[in-house]
Amino acid sequence: MVSFEEARSIILDNVQVVGTEQIHLLEATGRVLAADVSAPWDLPLWDNSAMDGYAVRWEDCKTTPCRLRVTGFLPAGAKADGVTVEAGCAVRIMTGAPMPVGCDAVVPVEETDNGQQEVTLPEPVKKGQHIRRRAEDVTSGVTFVRSGTRIRPPEVNMLAGFGMALVPVFCRPTVAILSTGDELVELGQMPGVGEIINSNTLSLAAAVTECGCLPRIIGIARDNRESHFEKLREGLKADVLITSAGVSAGDCDLVRDILEELGAKQLFWKVGIKPGGPTAFAMFASTPVFSLPGNPVSTMITFEEFVRPALLRMQGHQRVLRPLFKAVMRDELKKKPGKVQIVRLRLEKEGSRWYATSAGNQQTAILKTMVDAQAIAVLPAENCGVAAGDEVDVHYYGNHIELE
Repeated sequence: MVSFEEARSIILDNVQVVGTEQIHLLEATGRVLAADVSAPWDLPLWDNSAMDGYAVRWEDCKTTPCRLRVTGFLPAGAKADGVTVEAGCAVRIMTGAPMPVGCDAVVPVEETDNGQQEVTLPEPVKKGQHIRRRAEDVTSGVTFVRSGTRIRPPEVNMLAGFGMALVPVFCRPTVAILSTGDELVELGQMPGVGEIINSNTLSLAAAVTECGCLPRIIGIARDNRESHFEKLREGLKADVLITSAGVSAGDCDLVRDILEELGAKQLFWKVGIKPGGPTAFAMFASTPVFSLPGNPVSTMITFEEFVRPALLRMQGHQRVLRPLFKAVMRDELKKKPGKVQIVRLRLEKEGSRWYATSAGNQQTAILKTMVDAQAIAVLPAENCGVAAGDEVDVHYYGNHIELE
């Protein structure tokens, strides 16, 4: 049996990115950049106006109010060739238009009388005000976004601003998902006596999708060697294989034995955690194989703590563990020393402090506690419980806004 920390370390030391590809920028949101990107030109490319208003000479505006003759108009998209601001004059200008020769300030239209032939400026003008200078954002040749960056709308905007229609990103792993057991029936079938719907496959597919990967459902392995050989052999063709159930020590728990016969190298079996102890991890060449418990609560918790970080690393993410933050317990959490205990919590914020309460019955058969949970506390193995008022380290669970 390995510890919680050892299990996570073994996993992250063995997984690797699955490759890179070029994709259209429109499809890149949420993907991870696979190469540094440098600016092909200055941004902005020229001095331009930051406001709708009037391009003026600062020297003409030292005494206020001042009145200037309007001698031109520069809309956005126009060229400033031949447009000059002469002494005692102003040029009407729109946001983004290039600065005319002789100008060293822009006065917003709302700070004038909005004159068409002549304009009055009642307030003092600062030299250089409301001018966006060439390269003040990014200088040509400078790396403005680095490999390992998750692409968000701001990155899309800047990449598009430099005309980059295609971007290099890390590939999204294909993740095969296999459930095991004669008792399982597929969604849409009415379960009979002793049967249950194969909900684990669907929750795992949802979790895989939420991580940005591509789920590939390969069905149910029945409790016989032939079915396990067929399904596991198929699953090993994917970039990652996840199985649920069939990993304990019962007569029908065939997953680990069949994986070994197929050539997978088991790196650990059983972890010192509760719930989720009978979790195994193997490598088949470069394909990680996660064998998770069959109890739905244990399946989701072990996915969260072990599989999710691995899938993020395989996509090139730099941060693969959810950030921890402190929360004050409102109620008591009982625990026996010896194993890490993973507790499902609800959160409240009062002022600058987070407070946590149990999300409900922590027994692994109680699925609704997972539904109600907003956060998870990982209580250390030596911990003997938590009293009301104690602080615990927690991380968000599920698709909640994280404290980045």
